[in-house]
Parts: sequence; C-alpha cells; structure tokens
Amino acid sequence: METSTKSNANQLDLNKLDELFKNFNEGDESLLIPLLQASQELYGYLSMPVLEKIAQHLHIPLSRAYGVATFYAQFRFKPSGKYVIKVCRGTACHVRGSKNILEAIERELGIKNGDVTPDLKFSLETVACLGTCFLAPVMMINDRYYGKLTNKTVQKILKEY
Repeated sequence: METSTKSNANQLDLNKLDELFKNFNEGDESLLIPLLQASQELYGYLSMPVLEKIAQHLHIPLSRAYGVATFYAQFRFKPSGKYVIKVCRGTACHVRGSKNILEAIERELGIKNGDVTPDLKFSLETVACLGTCFLAPVMMINDRYYGKLTNKTVQKILKEY
C-alpha cells in the first residue's frame, strides 16, 4: 500500500469493525467477500489495518484476505473522493478525444488518473466503457453522465461541483 493510504488508514476508527463483526460469524471464511464489501461500505475503502482485523476475525491468513480483495475490481485501497469521475476510454471515446478530456481534467484538478484530490472532493479514474458511445467522449461523475465533451465543457462541469 502507498504511504498516503497508510496515513489515512491510521485515522480510521477500527472499533467500528467490532460492531460490524456482530453480523459475521467469527471464523467463517465463506463470509470474506461480504465482510470486505461491508467494510468498504463502512470506510469507503479497505486499508491494511482493516484487512488485518478481517483476517483475524475470520481466522485466515492476511495474505488470503489481501489476495481476494486485490483480485476483485470492486475493492479500493485508498479513499475515494466525494465525486468520483470516470472517464471512458473505450474505442468511440478514444477516437473522439477522451485522452484530451482526461488530460484536461487532470490539469483542472491537479491530479492524475487513479488519484484523489487532497481535500477528498474528487477521484479520477478511467474505465473501459460507459456504454454511451453515441455521446462520445463521455465522463461520469458519480451517477451522472456527461457527453460530447470538450476541454471547455469539462471546466464548466467541474465548476458545478
């Protein structure tokens, strides 16, 4: 894990897990994925200390909990921003300039793909396809789609948040 993630994890109230564990039988390894999901819902991401407590609760090696968590794309290992920006990099979006859109967002927010702003307001990530090719290039902020983007429209949209 990255150092910045570790420092954020140290600020987590790990006692909240004890309450969560009441809903998950101790030592039942079959509950690993649901427990990972519930923990991520609780904290917004999975830190190493959270994974350690989960492994202890389920009586499994940390390597198994970490291996499962890293296998599935649904799990995150650093905090997400309040607004998660997903930029489509599928073929239609690529052809219509999604690389330039991604670069414009990176410049505007001062972060790179995969990062979160220091104030935890925005996270930025690319996705293979958002399924809205007719609107290419497309980005999504949380559950809202924005299409036919230009560098200027990106700036305007981000200012709304």
